Amino acid sequence: MNPSETIAAAAEASAQDPAAGGASFEALLDVSMPVVVEMGRTEMTVQDVLQLGIGSVVQLDRLIGEPVDLYVSNRRLAQGEVVVVGEHFGVRITRMLPGHPGEAAA
Repeated sequence: MNPSETIAAAAEASAQDPAAGGASFEALLDVSMPVVVEMGRTEMTVQDVLQLGIGSVVQLDRLIGEPVDLYVSNRRLAQGEVVVVGEHFGVRITRMLPGHPGEAAA
């Protein structure tokens, strides 16, 4: 069971019996999980990869304006748009994907 499934199971147990699962669920709230934003993908030949260098441009399969995917623990959770936050990039979530604990809030 991966971390997101563990947290979802604990949340469900806590909702069914708050006295039994509440304490264990609270302990899980501080667990760190990897979050990845995917802008796009491509395939390249070995020859093309070996020719990459500073200034090379790799074209991705997504068009400008298409949503990016947000993965948590290797599971696609949401889609969003790239935004600038100060001097950093961020993602504004525009769509929660079905089948996760936060989907009712979408």
